[in-house]
Amino acid sequence: MINISKLYCDQVTPGDWLRYGKTGSGEREGEVVPKKASERRPIVVWNITSACNLKCVHCYNDSGTCSGDEVSTDEAKNVLDSLAEFGVPSVLFSGGEPLIRPDLFELIGYAGQRGLRTVISTNGTLITAEMAKKIKNNGVSYVGISLDGIGEINDRFRGVSGAFDKAVEGIKNCQDAGVRIGLRLTLTRKNVQDLESLFGFFESENIERACFYHFVPSGRGGKMAAEDLTHAQSREAVDMILAKTRQYKQAGKTTDILTVDNHVDGIYLYLKLKQEDPARAEEVWKLLSWNGGGMYSSGVGIGCIDFHGKVHADQFWWHYDLGDIRKRPFGEIWIDTGDPLMRGLKDRRNYVKGRCRLCRFFDGCGGALRVRADLHFGDSWAPDPGCYLTDSEIGLDEEKKAELERCGEVFQMPE
Repeated sequence: MINISKLYCDQVTPGDWLRYGKTGSGEREGEVVPKKASERRPIVVWNITSACNLKCVHCYNDSGTCSGDEVSTDEAKNVLDSLAEFGVPSVLFSGGEPLIRPDLFELIGYAGQRGLRTVISTNGTLITAEMAKKIKNNGVSYVGISLDGIGEINDRFRGVSGAFDKAVEGIKNCQDAGVRIGLRLTLTRKNVQDLESLFGFFESENIERACFYHFVPSGRGGKMAAEDLTHAQSREAVDMILAKTRQYKQAGKTTDILTVDNHVDGIYLYLKLKQEDPARAEEVWKLLSWNGGGMYSSGVGIGCIDFHGKVHADQFWWHYDLGDIRKRPFGEIWIDTGDPLMRGLKDRRNYVKGRCRLCRFFDGCGGALRVRADLHFGDSWAPDPGCYLTDSEIGLDEEKKAELERCGEVFQMPE
């Protein structure tokens, strides 16, 4: 994640303790602020069920009906025991739609007893006033609600008419119950023109946090690859997000704005600050390089368990299993560098190829999202095709291009 509010506007936001090693930014008593990003235990995204009441066209795991092979309640509690013992900072219950799973709150309660932070990732349409109170009473730290546009734009993404209105109702029910919420939005060509309206919605509905996800063509979303933003569109979208975030800050608002799944956003922000505020830019570079971008993300600072109990490097790596929590504890799977993908993700500086390898900002971006490289090039260590910086911006001069030619590391990047 790239915290725009923190980096661009110097706003203290929850999660800075884990993201940038800063104390006094949301850590609880007993939680250890990491000294190095490489030492972080992973936030675990647990797709606890495949069942879903919507039919989202960009679903990264092709959810729909119940798969029939989901971990049982007892198995899930054993997994939560292992996650607590391994020291993971948070478990994010996702799906499908996690609120469909009958034992969800039993598991959330058990996770809380084991000292784990719990988060729910939901489409929001099932959050009645009663459900919101249940979420609050079970100590859920945060609820992320997916929304991909206003009105019909969102409903076309969700595949169900009326999904937007039900999600808005869910948002208001959470707010009334005192549940901390945020919105999650995936940027595509179908909704990028709606950014102005979305920011207006954040303001009118007093949204305290919004995460803009860059598209990853995995799962059902693989059929939507043509809807991914061009590099020019990505830059335009990030420009607007930066400008709106600054406007919020100047107006005294504390809305937390983030972008997700493309660490190049942090470098782009840094380059803009070098022109606008060089002193602030240097502070931002310290934060970016401490965080390491993708270097300490997938396979290090974030992981995934699917509804079959398989472990993945992140929630988009479903085509590659690292292990099975029915056979080995999560922690044992996570530290096993005998697996070639896990070995590379934990040491990606020595594996990444092409322009990413020679980029002058590698320390702050870390090669971004490896799964996007794998899905596009069929090579986990190829450059991230989502990088929208020019060769000149990343310092790829003629000499370095010649080196890539000699090494056979020239990859045709999309535009």
